[in-house]
Amino acid sequence: VQLVESGGGLVQPGGSLRLSCAASGFTFSSYTMSWYRQAPGLERELVAAITSAGDSTNYAGSVKGRFTISRDNAKNTVYLQMNSLKPEDTAVYYCHAKRYWYDYWGQGTQVTVSS
Repeated sequence: VQLVESGGGLVQPGGSLRLSCAASGFTFSSYTMSWYRQAPGLERELVAAITSAGDSTNYAGSVKGRFTISRDNAKNTVYLQMNSLKPEDTAVYYCHAKRYWYDYWGQGTQVTVSS
């Protein structure tokens, strides 16, 4: 099983980034996919989640209206479009897959929002 995140980097406040997470080794289309983030000294928190069919999403209040989660089951990939980025969005962002008791994590990608 692999979850490989990409797309992180340094961006100025107000800018945008799109994270991608490429999955392999499991039936991607059967799993709820999520993005979490963890800033230094803080606990890992849920940012956004999307159901297996992509028909329902939910977001942390701090990112609602700025971030969009989506998935392409044909490409085994989940995305996080991040707009209007703020310095407080700085964190390592992790991709997560869950179905029943099956639970997988990616290695994370750093997002830094700074001028």
